[in-house]
Amino acid sequence: MTDTIKWGIIGPGSIARKFATGLQAVEDAELLAVASRSQERADQFGDEFDVARRYTSYEDLAQDADVQAVYVATPHTYHKANTLLCLNNGKHVLCEKPFAVNTAEAQEMVDFAREKNLFLMDAVWTRFFPVMVKLREMLAEGVIGDVMLVQADFGFRMSQVMPEHRLFNPDLAGGALLDVGIYPVQFASMVYGKQPTNITSQVTLGETGVDELSVSVFKYSDYEMATITTAIRLNTPHEARILGSNGMISIPDWWHPTEMTVNVAGQDAETHVLDIDGNGYNYEAIEVGRCIREGLTESDVMPLDETLAIMGTMDMMRQQWGLTYPVEA
Repeated sequence: MTDTIKWGIIGPGSIARKFATGLQAVEDAELLAVASRSQERADQFGDEFDVARRYTSYEDLAQDADVQAVYVATPHTYHKANTLLCLNNGKHVLCEKPFAVNTAEAQEMVDFAREKNLFLMDAVWTRFFPVMVKLREMLAEGVIGDVMLVQADFGFRMSQVMPEHRLFNPDLAGGALLDVGIYPVQFASMVYGKQPTNITSQVTLGETGVDELSVSVFKYSDYEMATITTAIRLNTPHEARILGSNGMISIPDWWHPTEMTVNVAGQDAETHVLDIDGNGYNYEAIEVGRCIREGLTESDVMPLDETLAIMGTMDMMRQQWGLTYPVEA
């Protein structure tokens, strides 16, 4: 294997453009190939990012012997099939969020990657930002004492309901939870290092049947809880707070953070500013490259067992809502 990781991208949409931009800030990565069902879209993307190989078949990209790692950036309901395709052709995979539609799909993906001894990771880019690295260090040191409450939200307002749009289309597993809800759910998982033992969740299901707004309370123990808010028809502050027995940490724009403020009891508040290189997507690409070079099949920052556990938590939330997708029928 060469020092430079040669990447392919399946699904040249908006998130793929962000990832491709991030790759430009990674010295030991090369975007070699892109695949779309449309030659026009493949060429547009290829021209924009100087991609040499442009396929109109996902299968052709998966079979390209020079591609080592693939970023799967297709709609939610295609993640499993596209990931399995790449793994079956010997490719390492970074799969965009949500990793899968449900736990059963995720388990199939994880089992196959382990069988093939290939790297696989849920593309939770937030975890690799410098602020999050620093946050995990501070929590491990007990800077704010025992964590007792996590508060995190991620919501934005779509001005109108468009039934065919992926966010409102149940056939594409639309709704807030799988699109942006994964962020606060995984954040709570990262902070506590486990999943809730009890979930109480309320939801607003819109006219197309997908979740447009939800508020959930996670309970881990008598003194460990989290409140999770997610929406696609409501702008929320995009703030996270971790409250402990000896202080609090606040993180603005926490899903792509550049700073956090630490308030320890009896001390002046201290703001840590940690600027980012690139657009932030480069950090997860760097992690994939590190793991592949070291012969690792998963990341200890975003391990596969935790991905499965998070998916189980979201399944439990949807079960309370009575929300299933046609693909699950």
